[in-house]
Amino acid sequence: MTSKIKPRLSRGVLDMKFMQRTKVKVAKEADDEQSRALYSNELNEKMLNSNSNFIVEPSYSICEGLIDGRLSFRGMNPELERLMELEQAEKEGTTRPEQPKDVTDQEMVETYYANQAPAASKTMSKKFSTKNEFHKRKSNENPKWQKKAHFKKPRQDD
Repeated sequence: MTSKIKPRLSRGVLDMKFMQRTKVKVAKEADDEQSRALYSNELNEKMLNSNSNFIVEPSYSICEGLIDGRLSFRGMNPELERLMELEQAEKEGTTRPEQPKDVTDQEMVETYYANQAPAASKTMSKKFSTKNEFHKRKSNENPKWQKKAHFKKPRQDD
């Protein structure tokens, strides 16, 4: 079979003002030809010549690997992203292994109460104290009759 080769118009002719529609048409045909060449192994004649946009598959196995319809990226919907992460972890079956503890919970509590609890209770009592209690406590800590410490000159031991 002899293939029909269309004569192509030169670029100079296509750039003329009255040939703009033809130029667009030629470019579209060239793109269609390239796409047909790319997908020639996937598309058959029945698909090319049919008027329907649907492909009927005998099995639903193609749909098994699809993801859910709701997606979120970059913190746009944090709740949905958390659900996506949980589903992904469930699918992979990976969970973080429990790491052994260096310090037991009991030791942590004892250390906390030994070091921090008195200071924490003191700061909380300051927060809820009245103005009178605050001024009384401040006067006990810094009596008014006590002088301020002045700068002492350094000794010259030459």
